[in-house]
Amino acid sequence: MDRYAKQIIFEQIGIDGQEKLQQSKVVIIGCGALGTVSANNLARAGVGYIKLVDRDYIERSNLQRQILFDEEDIENNLPKAVAAAYKLRKINSEITVESVVADVNTRNIIDICRGMDLILDATDNFHIRYLINDVSVKLEIPWIYGGAIGSMGMTHTMIPGETPCFRCIMPDMPPAGSVDTCDQVGVLNGITNIIASLQSTEAMKLLIGKKDALIRGIRFIDIWNNDFEVVEKRKKENCPACGKKNYDFLHRDSEEAVYLCGKDSVQINPMNSEISVDQLMDKLQGIGIEAKKNPFYLKFQAENVQFTLFYDGRAILKNISDINQAKSLYARYIGF
Repeated sequence: MDRYAKQIIFEQIGIDGQEKLQQSKVVIIGCGALGTVSANNLARAGVGYIKLVDRDYIERSNLQRQILFDEEDIENNLPKAVAAAYKLRKINSEITVESVVADVNTRNIIDICRGMDLILDATDNFHIRYLINDVSVKLEIPWIYGGAIGSMGMTHTMIPGETPCFRCIMPDMPPAGSVDTCDQVGVLNGITNIIASLQSTEAMKLLIGKKDALIRGIRFIDIWNNDFEVVEKRKKENCPACGKKNYDFLHRDSEEAVYLCGKDSVQINPMNSEISVDQLMDKLQGIGIEAKKNPFYLKFQAENVQFTLFYDGRAILKNISDINQAKSLYARYIGF
């Protein structure tokens, strides 16, 4: 317990609270700016089991705010979840850290979240947040929303049966293109650190049973304009998620191809997930394309498009925005 001595003497935690943290299981969906800060905080606090889920790999532009990554990770072509898990194990060898390199969708989100005590949202898109909300209500697992853009951020803690859920607050998903992204307007690392620190502290309160200390409402912060406020919301009896238990987003088919807003990339996630890497490399070599692989994915370039093919069949095509063209290129070079 020496590792956590300064935390234990904080009277709101104590030895009992520390033991509860060590027995807790948290899944963090997204290993970007919010996810890496939250994961770092919770690992150092002694949360016993942390599952990290992310679909992406590390790029140089991530290093400004995603604190678990460095230039060596980019040179090693590591997926975010793998690199983050490696760092956390070095930070705290007493906890269990699992990495999952996957796109979170209707096919896998229940398995990802089942058995967890808490879901921490560190994603960058609303579709996954609505999926998380459905799973939270269905499996009765609390979750903590977080978002940051520019100098502004917000967080909200949701407990099924006790607080408004995400669809009580925002019944419908915003239309595509109606919400700014970090790639369009930027983001300060100060706000991502603050929001993630609030999320991880809220997580600790929940995990040790100190619900009375939770922020009641949505916490909004603008660190550039010095605005801080909490907006309270009410549960809606006719909410399609927590009221009617419709689980609309869980029942939708997963999209096979999606444009990754602001990244000039398209993700292809086919139903057929069998990939013969060696055969594909031979095929590419036969048409004059050099491919490189590591234990996590295969990379090559064709027709000015960069392909990153994960071994579950999912691919991210960079330098392309047309979904139909991306699907055509995927079929041409990968074969599905």
